[in-house]
Amino acid sequence: MSRSNAAPDPSLPDAWEELVTTALLGTDRRVPAGFPPGPRAPVALLDAAAVATVRRRAGLRPARAAERPQPAPEDPRPPLPPAAARRLALLLADRSGGSGGGRRGTAPDLMELLPQWLAAANAHGFAAPPAALPALLDAARGRTDLRPAALRFAGPRALWLARFNPDWRFALRAAPGGGASLPGPDDTDGVRRLWQEGLFAERVTLLTALRAREPAAARDLLATTWATERAEDRLMFLDSLRSGLGPDDEPFLEQALADRSRNVRATAAELLSALPASALAERMAARAGACVAVDHTRDVPTLMVEAPHECDAGMERDGVVAKAPAGRGERSWWLGQLVEAAPLDTWSRRLGGRTPREIVALPVADDWQGELHAAWCRAAVRQRNAAWSRALLGEPSAPEAGGPGAVSLAERAKLLGTLGAAERAEWVAGFIETHGLSEAFQLLGVCAVPWAAPLGRAVVDALNIARDAGSYPWSFSGVMGLAERCLDPSEASRLDALLAIPDEPENASPGAGGYWSEAFQRLVTTLRLRAAMLEELTPAGA
Repeated sequence: MSRSNAAPDPSLPDAWEELVTTALLGTDRRVPAGFPPGPRAPVALLDAAAVATVRRRAGLRPARAAERPQPAPEDPRPPLPPAAARRLALLLADRSGGSGGGRRGTAPDLMELLPQWLAAANAHGFAAPPAALPALLDAARGRTDLRPAALRFAGPRALWLARFNPDWRFALRAAPGGGASLPGPDDTDGVRRLWQEGLFAERVTLLTALRAREPAAARDLLATTWATERAEDRLMFLDSLRSGLGPDDEPFLEQALADRSRNVRATAAELLSALPASALAERMAARAGACVAVDHTRDVPTLMVEAPHECDAGMERDGVVAKAPAGRGERSWWLGQLVEAAPLDTWSRRLGGRTPREIVALPVADDWQGELHAAWCRAAVRQRNAAWSRALLGEPSAPEAGGPGAVSLAERAKLLGTLGAAERAEWVAGFIETHGLSEAFQLLGVCAVPWAAPLGRAVVDALNIARDAGSYPWSFSGVMGLAERCLDPSEASRLDALLAIPDEPENASPGAGGYWSEAFQRLVTTLRLRAAMLEELTPAGA
């Protein structure tokens, strides 16, 4: 880079924000202290910006002279293949942010492909190129959804680098072991010392790691300081018990039901309700069972509901929130919480041995069906009960487009999350074939990537039908964006016939044909790019 003779004074401030503000206003309106006045000011500003840019790209903020830092740790993982390294640089360099509704053109959205690239690179166990670490950390800083995969790929060198730049300190909090080296499994003294003396983020990391390998030891460690922890810390620590939750955790959680923090009590109750054999689950089953019964005196067996008339101290201790939200009746609010926390397997015994499908199909008297079924939906999601999820979802081809128990698209998406990947994809494909894509966006979001072949075909066929019908094209931009990221790359060849601009029906939206052609060209280009990415990441001979 050539330098002008009008170099800025060494004492000039190099704060990036100050330089940007001056450039936007112009040096004729604003000249920071230390800059030469008059016609030399613009040159000095550019020189200062160049120096600041080099410093920022180096990943190290200027500071006073200090002891030389220790070298970055070695990364033992194999390096990226050269083609994959070049691809990563292109993905990280793209900051267009062009995704979203109504995106035009045929160019792929590279930043939206970065999560898949990172997942594939991590699956193969490659190490990040050192030169890419600053850009990786910047990308992870701007998108929290990227952080787990980006930090895993970036490895120990990124954590070393993050200690020198405050903008990257999030990496030290987010990455396991980012704040400190975790003690080994046999280092009981080290575990105890870090638990008692470590920073909060370090203690959370320690508890999470210990819970993954020794659930009982993690719970016992938490119990040693439980009484002296702050309420917000107790809540976070208690949440770590979700991993590896089992019957042995019940005594500790029962004690937490008496905690002075309402949020801690509620979390303890939620965890206990996920243990079907727990005492709390049995108490909730008894309470909920007393509210629901089958009336056999009618022409058709009907569920009768008698909601609680009060929320007593025992219910509150077991996590029932007494005060209803605005617009909700107290009795229906209490009923929903009881049914949600009751083990689903108890309903067959209490309702004449009926299966979940038979129970859900029963009519419910006095307009209680919506409240009862919504609570069963929440219980199925919390307890990961696939049989009840299937019953509440119903058949995907049902005319009501929702099943007998789901009250919203969000509920249906959560219920689908309890099913296996293949069954989930099959159900959503059936839903799209019957109801089209207008209500399918949230459902597609819970399906495994890449989409299974039946689901991919259903999406492409529905898009083709919408195109031929002259539908308003921008209303499908969200689904098209999902298809770019989630369709199996092998589907690209099936789409070639859709690249031409179609004949527009008389009632079609103006310009719809051109939009559809662009969208399908972008889809095909993206699928082929994803196929190339995966091939570049495949080790030789694999």
